[in-house]
Amino acid sequence: MSNGGESRQTTQGGNVRPAGPAPLTGCSGSPLATRAKIMEREQLAALVRQRQETGERAVFTNGCFDLLHLGHVRYLQEARALGDFLIVGLNSDESTRVLKGPGRPLVPQEERAEILAALACVDYVTIFGEPTACDLVALLRPAVYVKGGDYAASPLSASARDSAPDLTRLPEARVVQNYGGSVRLIPYLAHHSTTELIMAIKRLP
Repeated sequence: MSNGGESRQTTQGGNVRPAGPAPLTGCSGSPLATRAKIMEREQLAALVRQRQETGERAVFTNGCFDLLHLGHVRYLQEARALGDFLIVGLNSDESTRVLKGPGRPLVPQEERAEILAALACVDYVTIFGEPTACDLVALLRPAVYVKGGDYAASPLSASARDSAPDLTRLPEARVVQNYGGSVRLIPYLAHHSTTELIMAIKRLP
């Protein structure tokens, strides 16, 4: 029996592999199916290794994803299109507070994880508490690592998908490059950010 309600597929060579959650056009069909996509890193690492050994390409991105908005959704959809399955490394409440300051996150980590897992474009979610996702990336070894265009080495190339990352601000990129993976930067949707959303809410009468 597969873990977490995963489907199984047969490859051309006749090998059976776990296929992960079935592709969905909207949200997951039930809370149980959604929560099955949230995994501890060790369990996830074994699954990622299995799937990549059959020729699939894992895509990984990480962030806080506090107050999910259209910019997040478009970004995740584009990231998913770069490979066969998408993993989201989610900053814990503590690490989000370190990165974003007191008062954040507005949504606790368990709820942020479940909201992300409900998206059809997201195959797996795992929560990490370190300041960076370097250790998690080194464990999972995804074929493709994705971050936003604001991490480009040159501000002029922030809108280019193939621009070089700024390794001083994106240490995960060096980890990926060291094992031979690829790093892709995806431009954010302009004027769509959690910070801007919070500011707009504060301006309400």
